[in-house]
Parts: sequence; C-alpha cells; structure tokens
Amino acid sequence: QVQLVESGGGSVQTGDTLTPSCVTSGVIVTYCMAWFRQAPGEEREGVSTIYFTAGRTYYADSVKGRFTASRHNANNTLYLQMNNLKPEDTAMYYCATSRTCPPTTTPFRVTSFDTWGPGTQVTVSS
Repeated sequence: QVQLVESGGGSVQTGDTLTPSCVTSGVIVTYCMAWFRQAPGEEREGVSTIYFTAGRTYYADSVKGRFTASRHNANNTLYLQMNNLKPEDTAMYYCATSRTCPPTTTPFRVTSFDTWGPGTQVTVSS
C-alpha cells in the first residue's frame, strides 16, 4: 500500500523560505504528483503538479515565481521550495498522487488524485 508523509512545515515570518517534503513509501506506478493546500474555511486548492513523463510542472498563479516543486527519485521524495512567503500562504499543505493523472488542462483537479498525505502546517505571520 502506498503512503505519503509530509514534513517540513512550520511557523515563519513574511519573506522567509520553507521547503516541505513528501516521502513516498510502497510501490506505485504514477506519472504525476502534486501539492495542494487548504486554509481554514477554504476549499482545497492546487499549488503545483509535476507530470513526470511530459517533464512539465504547473503552478497556481498565486505562487508562480515563488514556489518550485521537484522530485528526487533516489529517495522517493517530493519537495516544494517556497520562497518569499506571504501571510496568504498560510494553510495545511498536502502532497498527492494517483495512478491516473488529470489532463494537463486541469492539473489541479482534486478528484483526480486518490492518494494523499496527512499534511504539514505552514503558518506565515506578518
């Protein structure tokens, strides 16, 4: 059974950097992995989706130019480098994967992902 476990969140100040990670255990054939986030009272929203075969990464407009997603195959770990953090980035961050990926026209479709980690909290204060 595949499991995803996030870590590396924390409480930081505006402008700081955090790099949460997501470790994959178990066997899965997947062609995409994603980061989502959810603030209290808000819907879960996509942050970044990597399509491995296509070699493309998609970012939400709100994080473009500040966040960078990457995957290290050697240690089965997905990273999300978050630079220049803002208070509006405060949320629980989740990684996700699936055996079937969403079309690249809708890379952040929540229902396309069937395996999720428990999340790591990121809090940015002004």
